[in-house]
Formats: sequence, C-alpha cells, structure tokens
Amino acid sequence: MPEVVLFHHAQGLTPGVAAFADELRGAGHTVHTPDLFEGRTFASLEEGAGHVERIGFGEITERGVRAAGHLPQDVFYIGFSLGVLPAQKLAQTRAGARGALLFHACIPVPEFGTAWPDGVPVQVHAMEADPFFAEDADAARALVSGSADAELFLYPGDQHLFADRSLPSYTPDAAKLLTERTIEFLGSRRVRP
Repeated sequence: MPEVVLFHHAQGLTPGVAAFADELRGAGHTVHTPDLFEGRTFASLEEGAGHVERIGFGEITERGVRAAGHLPQDVFYIGFSLGVLPAQKLAQTRAGARGALLFHACIPVPEFGTAWPDGVPVQVHAMEADPFFAEDADAARALVSGSADAELFLYPGDQHLFADRSLPSYTPDAAKLLTERTIEFLGSRRVRP
C-alpha cells in the first residue's frame, strides 16, 4: 500500500488530524504525520494563525519539506489547510510524487512552478461557502482546468476544517465522504513503473 505524508492545519497536530491518519492506516496505508509546530496545538484557528505569522509561512513550508526529506519519494502528500503549503510544494517539486490531496485550501500553481506536473493526480476538497477557501477557489479552479489529473470536490456548508473531528467545525457527513474519496484516491493509484 502507498505511503502518505499528512500535514496538519494551523491549530496543530490535533487529535482530529491524528484520527484521520488512523483511518488511513486502518485502510492499510503507512501514514507519516510531521509536527510542524513542535508539539504545540491551539484552541482556535485565530491563535494558530497568530503562531504561523510569528514563524512565517515560508518557514512552515520548509519544515514540511525537511520532514519529508528522509522519506521515500514515491509518496502521496495530503495537507489540511495550512498543511497544503508543504503538501502542494512537495507534490509539484519533489520527483516521484504519487499524488496530492489538498483539503480546505489550494495555492496558485505558479507559486511552486509553472505547471502542475504531468502524471501527478490531485484532488482539492473544500466546503462551497467556506470563507477561508473563497480566497483559494480561483486557484483550485485554475488547477483543475489546467490538469487532466485534477479534481475539485465542493461540499455543502461553510465550515473550514470540517474533516477534523476534534474541532467544533467538524461536519460528519462531509467528513465521511471526504474520507471515502481519499481512501478511494489512494487505493486507485498504482505504482508508476
């Protein structure tokens, strides 16, 4: 089964992110969950965002890149919101990437290169009325229109971190569907020769 690198969101490596990783493990995948905050978690998105601003988005991205450096190259990258930064950068720039799942966010492709790499499938998952995703919706649509291997899934609702069961924003039906789609995505991608 494929290996996965799962990057957490701005509230840190929460029990909900860990539970999501466990669901993927239960489906037979090896999942790595780098802690970009060195053990810190935050009670609110605002507190976490303040921490990220002090550290810097560039540093968070590079922490993720360094964390993946010792892992095999032929892995899938998953990012929850803030975690999309390192996940997307690695999927676009690290040779051998098997695919990417971008939850709750999408960075414009030119941020990390001129085009999405051929043969690297990607899915973007977000709620259609998520005010945070509204800033990223154009980037997601551009990614999907520019790559045959890209899909955008929009869920009804306005919650941002709807797939983290440890947060008040958790939305069970949408999270269940996202998890099912994730497991299907990971299971349908064969090892490239």
